[in-house]
Amino acid sequence: MCRRSLPVFLDLCLLLVSSVVAAGQQANTPPVPGPPQTASAGQPSYRAVSLAKLPGNILEDQKDIFLFPRQWTKGKHLWPTFGIFIATAGLVASDPYSAPPFRTTSSFNGFNHAFSGTNTAAVIAAVPAAMYGVGWLRKDSYAKDTALLAGEAIADGFLLDMAFKGISGRKQPLDYQGNGPYADSFFAGSHNPLHSGGFYSLHAMAATSVAAVIAKRYRNHRWVPYVAYGLAGAISFSRITGSDHFPADVFFGGAMGLVIPRFVVLPARD
Repeated sequence: MCRRSLPVFLDLCLLLVSSVVAAGQQANTPPVPGPPQTASAGQPSYRAVSLAKLPGNILEDQKDIFLFPRQWTKGKHLWPTFGIFIATAGLVASDPYSAPPFRTTSSFNGFNHAFSGTNTAAVIAAVPAAMYGVGWLRKDSYAKDTALLAGEAIADGFLLDMAFKGISGRKQPLDYQGNGPYADSFFAGSHNPLHSGGFYSLHAMAATSVAAVIAKRYRNHRWVPYVAYGLAGAISFSRITGSDHFPADVFFGGAMGLVIPRFVVLPARD
């Protein structure tokens, strides 16, 4: 079933991407003005994006990400940060209660086969790749830039995820037998930053990052955010039902998938 589901997923992704690009082209004006090459007086300038500039942009992003705590000293983003950490801490405390229901049921077997780690990773990669390809064929630079920005956001979150996983060494629910116990999972598992599971969920971050970039840049088409975030939500939920991650890992990964595009990748550069 898993192998049969993957082509269907990829076909749906291509259909979604083609619809988004076509909707943007058919509008009388672009859904959101594309990044200008130069800025008029008093207007913010947008960082140029291209395949050649992508590595440098990612390095610049990493500086902004790892120096982000400096914003707190200026009183910026304190409440959203506080809310994310409190919610994550509450979900971590719920590990012994939230993990067993998904480890002891077969109700999600079909869903888990369709939304397997391999399938969802392929879908996440296929959406920006297909968008770039469709944009290239249709000579739509806005679609191509959107795809590159989505890839940039994924790369930023991936590098941050490596740091979190390497330090936290968090077990995944699958590492436990039966009903656990699921407490004390931090610093008890692998510190390999490339291992499956752990804190935080790379799938949730990547899926939400792609959704956030597409939803932001094509927000004038009301259906786009619903479809984008709906698919990202299904992918994120599959990481819990398959016992690959605890809810806290998925929540925090999704939060990073929103924060990184919103505050690092998409903002104008003053």
